[in-house]
Amino acid sequence: MDYITSENILLIGSMLLIAGVLIGKSSYRFGLPLLLIFLLVGMLFGTDGLGIQFSDMYTAQFIGMVALCVILFSGGLGTRISAIRPVLLPGLVLSTVGVLLTALLTGTFIWWLSGMAWTNIHFAFLPSLLLAATMSSTDSASVFGIIGGQKAQLRHNLRPMLELESGSNDPMAYMLTIILIEAITMGGSISGWSVALELLLQFGIGAVGGLAMGKGALWLMSLYGRLGRKGPMKEDALQATSMMSILLMGCVFLSFALTTALAGNGYLAVYVCGIVVGNAAMPGLRAIAKFVDGLTWLAQIVVFLMLGLLVNPHEMFGVAAVSVLVGVFMILVGRPLSVFASLAPFRKIGFRSKLFVSWVGLRGAVPIIFATYPVVAGVEGAGQIFNIVFFVTLLSLLIQGTSVMTSARKLGLVDDTEDDEDFGVELSDELPTTLQTLTLTEEHLAGGCTLRDMSLPEGSLVMMIRRGHRYIVPNGTRRLQPGDKLLIIKETEKIRD
Repeated sequence: MDYITSENILLIGSMLLIAGVLIGKSSYRFGLPLLLIFLLVGMLFGTDGLGIQFSDMYTAQFIGMVALCVILFSGGLGTRISAIRPVLLPGLVLSTVGVLLTALLTGTFIWWLSGMAWTNIHFAFLPSLLLAATMSSTDSASVFGIIGGQKAQLRHNLRPMLELESGSNDPMAYMLTIILIEAITMGGSISGWSVALELLLQFGIGAVGGLAMGKGALWLMSLYGRLGRKGPMKEDALQATSMMSILLMGCVFLSFALTTALAGNGYLAVYVCGIVVGNAAMPGLRAIAKFVDGLTWLAQIVVFLMLGLLVNPHEMFGVAAVSVLVGVFMILVGRPLSVFASLAPFRKIGFRSKLFVSWVGLRGAVPIIFATYPVVAGVEGAGQIFNIVFFVTLLSLLIQGTSVMTSARKLGLVDDTEDDEDFGVELSDELPTTLQTLTLTEEHLAGGCTLRDMSLPEGSLVMMIRRGHRYIVPNGTRRLQPGDKLLIIKETEKIRD
């Protein structure tokens, strides 16, 4: 068609981005997740809104794949091994057994609903499982965006566990989706042993591929750094960081492509690659992480806008009643049962923590992206699957996404004395130190109201005090007040004299 030109695509794309960002800025007043706003903006500009026609599932799937690689790598890059080590086992159990149980429970419920005379869905058992599998993982973009954007800290290592789960459970949901599609399209039954072998193969190759590619990326970046210091012309630090960021993203996509070609799980490889790179002692890593963070936000925005354009809201009305039932079941039954069953062996994790983890079963872009796979594969009823997944995602973001921190506070899981605010201070990556912010309470000042009276841990030093909008240079005689925020620098390793 004549009106589909490069200029018009840029015009529409820029309008979508600007509208999404401006509307998203105001969403904070209402407590709505920012990514939900971009999804709604896409729907507003879509077929049933301003009339932009976009129905190419192949293109949507490709864009979603690229975006998901960036999002998962960014999640791995920000994952500290020291933080996830105490919750490594429960996090991995949630991302594997928890996903499988969620798919089985929800799939069985959908199959039961399909047998009802009043419903307008009639799925056999395998298609019911397929629908549930696409929605079985928590969405990394939503969890990183909502929990990662909060300044308050969660108690009992809940934040690293949730981020580990959301970053590592997408591969499990992806593999279940692909296996079920193959079983349905080939018209055969599904063997438990063959599924277990396929999962083991994909996880094994994915983990090894991600580890190898992470080490390879670090070697390439080190090689680039050495080459930049040689020759008659010296490369400045800004250019070096920019080029190393591009080099790193090339390694990310290579990691996905090679691992997938070797019959492994590319998404897991990308996440593991991010963990390897993010935990390395490498000059310029902080600047590279900022570049990746900006790229991640762009990827999230583009994919949510695209998915909003892709759906036809009038088609969702036909499956609205069933979608509400499925969504409510997942939120109140499927997710909680799978979480409590998965975490039953871990007695140190309390009831309230398990209840909160159950509530943070956020759905987002990933389930919708996975829902395009049945459509592309030509699975019967794939259109209904896509619309149901989209509706359940909206329901999850509206109900769970707007109440994550509220539920954490009601359960007493928020530590208001610590946050991630760094006062705008940045430290060199080579320094063996970290920054921590402490909000003073009456208990902290029980022994005295000056820094000299406080018992800070060895290797800690207060750099700055913030009182309201004032910044105060600390000294031993400065009188402190409850509510003051202290910026503390801490040694991460013992420095020898």
